[in-house]
Amino acid sequence: MSEEVKIFYNVCPRNCYESCAILSYVQNGRLIKVEGDPAHGYTQGRLCAKGYAYTEYVYSPQRIRYPLRQSPRGSGNWERLSWEEALKIIADKILDLHERYGSSLACGYNKYSGNIGVLHQATEGMFRGFGSHTKIHGDACLSAGSEAVEYNWGQRTIVDPEAMAEAKTIVLWGVNPARTAVHQWKFINQARDKGARLLVIDPLFTPSAAQADIYFQIIPGTDGLLAMAVIKLLLDEGQLDQEYIQKHILGWEVLYSYLQEGVTLEEASRVTGVPPEGIRELASFYLEKPCATWVGYGLQRYSNGGQNIRCIDALVALSGNHRLEGGGLYYNNYVDGLFKGNLCNYPRPRQSDTAERSLDINHFAEEALSLTDPPLKLLWIANRNPLSQDQDLVNWHKLLDQLELVVTVELFMNETTAQSDIVLPAATPFEDYDLHQSYWHQWVAVNEKAIPPFFEARSDLEIARSLTEVLNTLQPGFSSFSFHLTALDWIAAEFTPELLEKLGITKWEELLQGPRKLKLAKGTGADPEIRTATGKIELYSAAAKQNQLPALARFRKQETGSSYPLRLLTPQSLFRIHSQYKALAWLSQEQGAEVVEMNPQDAEQRGLKQKDQVTVYNEMGICQRKVRVSQYVPPGIVVMLQGGKDSVNKLLAHQPADMGTRHSGARGAAYYDTWVEVTKKHNSF
Repeated sequence: MSEEVKIFYNVCPRNCYESCAILSYVQNGRLIKVEGDPAHGYTQGRLCAKGYAYTEYVYSPQRIRYPLRQSPRGSGNWERLSWEEALKIIADKILDLHERYGSSLACGYNKYSGNIGVLHQATEGMFRGFGSHTKIHGDACLSAGSEAVEYNWGQRTIVDPEAMAEAKTIVLWGVNPARTAVHQWKFINQARDKGARLLVIDPLFTPSAAQADIYFQIIPGTDGLLAMAVIKLLLDEGQLDQEYIQKHILGWEVLYSYLQEGVTLEEASRVTGVPPEGIRELASFYLEKPCATWVGYGLQRYSNGGQNIRCIDALVALSGNHRLEGGGLYYNNYVDGLFKGNLCNYPRPRQSDTAERSLDINHFAEEALSLTDPPLKLLWIANRNPLSQDQDLVNWHKLLDQLELVVTVELFMNETTAQSDIVLPAATPFEDYDLHQSYWHQWVAVNEKAIPPFFEARSDLEIARSLTEVLNTLQPGFSSFSFHLTALDWIAAEFTPELLEKLGITKWEELLQGPRKLKLAKGTGADPEIRTATGKIELYSAAAKQNQLPALARFRKQETGSSYPLRLLTPQSLFRIHSQYKALAWLSQEQGAEVVEMNPQDAEQRGLKQKDQVTVYNEMGICQRKVRVSQYVPPGIVVMLQGGKDSVNKLLAHQPADMGTRHSGARGAAYYDTWVEVTKKHNSF
């Protein structure tokens, strides 16, 4: 007899703007349907195609069901293990390395954002329980741009994306929400219904550009000069509030000199590819207030990306749009310190007196190879697929060859599991509790456990608890991690009275009845608080100068020096996030993952035609693709989507951006400063 259908509250945990609220329909312990939660004020009852595919995702025949061991590594010779066997092998190696080297520094992890739920920080907590270990720092996604804003403001500015509905003009600068943030379109459309104009700036003619009133196809990496040209126009026309500038802007005199001496409309047009009348039109957008400026994350993935974003942020501030509801810079709205972070900040054992080692996530393999006393010998990989996502794949393979044990926690087999010794089956978000905030909207939600685990899958927290228990059984007191605490215990511990008040609830359990919106603190949203040392918006930053970066927010040319003629851009696929979802039949429609798009002129110069098999190469590696000739791709640029069987990341040039996480010394990655050549496929490759 069939049970009654039950409804659970879930959250999509993917590294995406949306963090969608989901209603999960469960019958007889099986997920039968998902739909968006209409009570969520941002996503409002809608999901993207990936969200609606979750029922196939959960029950895919390609999901990893049991712990597996491969011997030898990379051979494809897999055997099933019990959890007891797998955990014993891992625990024995951890204890052996600790005995051999006198600490757990030979043990390390590499994880990131495959699941951004708070409880997926259990990996960090587990390793902190060992005492000394090797960890990561930095940000693979948006560190250069975030630091750029912090240099100007002394903090990351927070804007409610729902307020974009109040804008009179909207500038989408290097962002493509029609593909990467579909829920934001309703707020854009609400503004347009009231007469707002939409302008898109992007090197590629995107689906978002197709819906704009105005589109500028900018030359990649020149965005900062375009912003400076607009500021110069506003200055020359007497449209800048000089009284506000004198009171609240530091460095205006230096910037003024730069504008007068180094910026002309004609030169900006030549360098950026935007015609002079287009620059004037863009300036008019900033005069029709409030103007919302949404800067995409790809914009900071150049060697001058941080400076470009400082320039755009300067334009927003000098035009006065940051002070108006609906206006401002929309970039990274993650509220730091919202939760306590009890897992990622788990207290290390008191007896542990050896410092942890920390490696830059963007240079992990290279730095790991240089480690001595002790070398890295055990690597735990979770929530990411570095052999598909990272740059410098040559060093990654060298690193894997020298490791004694590689453990990967995953849902599906991929490039990284293929080079692992032990693979542990991960749970989906429907199989355990979690806690979520977004880095875009201000809604907070608890993810409920809706169904039993798929075969023997376990969450990161359950794996951490299980391994800690085995370690402490084999060697009592080895780890201090609190393996007896459940998911609900950890969730409860994240809430302070202040957070409950901001959410308008009296106890955290009220989130089990649906998501709540965070009340933005004073100094966020319109007219954000300035937290620089001087109390002014620092367009001339002493902190940047101290960190050996340009002190002034000004355009800086890119550092290239490549002998290859074509710039490679690598946007996201519509139906994937990096290598995620590639196993799903529902999302298997051709999205260009095995294609290189290029301009007809570039194709003709190389004797290439539609669907030709080609080799894309540079000094870093080679990829095989089919040609897709497109008039929408500018000359001198080729486009290859992230993911694919033959990872485009083999070509990435391992070049740093100009800014990053200043507190850790890790710069962002200049993924888009990669240059390649394309030729017909030859057997020699």
